[in-house]
Amino acid sequence: MIPAAFEYKRPMSLEEALSHLAQYGTDARVLAGGQSLIPAMRYRLAQPAVLVDINKLPNLGYMKEENGMLCLGALVRDTDVEFSPEIRSRYHLISDVSMVVADPIVRFRATVVGSLCHNDPSGDWAAAAIAARAQMVIQGPGGARVEPIDQFLVDSFATSIGEGEMAVEVRFPVPNTLTSGAYEKIERKVGDYATAAAAVQIELNPDGTIKEAGIGITAVAHMPLRVEEGEKILRGQKPTLELIRAAAEEARKIADPNPDARGSAEYKKDMARVLVGRGLIKALKRLNVVVA
Repeated sequence: MIPAAFEYKRPMSLEEALSHLAQYGTDARVLAGGQSLIPAMRYRLAQPAVLVDINKLPNLGYMKEENGMLCLGALVRDTDVEFSPEIRSRYHLISDVSMVVADPIVRFRATVVGSLCHNDPSGDWAAAAIAARAQMVIQGPGGARVEPIDQFLVDSFATSIGEGEMAVEVRFPVPNTLTSGAYEKIERKVGDYATAAAAVQIELNPDGTIKEAGIGITAVAHMPLRVEEGEKILRGQKPTLELIRAAAEEARKIADPNPDARGSAEYKKDMARVLVGRGLIKALKRLNVVVA
């Protein structure tokens, strides 16, 4: 199909991009990778009057560690993350996600920040950002602000980005040597939307107990969710299979999926439980902890 008519803007600076967004307000959409926006426009599910293409903006393709955070600019592609030796060796959760988003063709164009701004109910990056307790940097006419991911993700396909604003960066806490994570996903075929998926992040105390835990699930509700009760169960405890089962069960409890060709609601709820359990076991194994 053919998109509805739109005006195309290609700013050469962040200030110019923000000027366009301020001028056109809700009629404007930001174009980075376009892997979600362009198909939606072709089917006329999205009909922006103005596209603001930020691909020529300087200094938004960076990946850097700063003040205890891994900072990814708005033009960092999934493949930039996927092929980074540093991320693969230290950021296990983020690395896992980067290798299973859609397919390689999509990953060469898709951006991490763009995926988070899209906030698809089946979004891979949103679940990982929840588990890792990421932060979003949003730039607008009044300057920049930083929002925790739980405040940024508002509803399905909705975020806290206001009129005239754009997300310019996502920040992931730098993991220490007692931190690991994992991403587990079930899909019918490569490139398909997830039937269910789970992201986990675990930080241990020196005595082997769990200091902090993050669990995000996706494709099993109206939007990616944090499994708060599961996180609470894990904190302060010694990892055991019984503990993992109890935490994973909380994912099944809060999952509220719609039945479709990928599976029944009950199947998806159960897969949320299974995938959280698998993710926790994998993350602990990466820390040389074998649970029994």
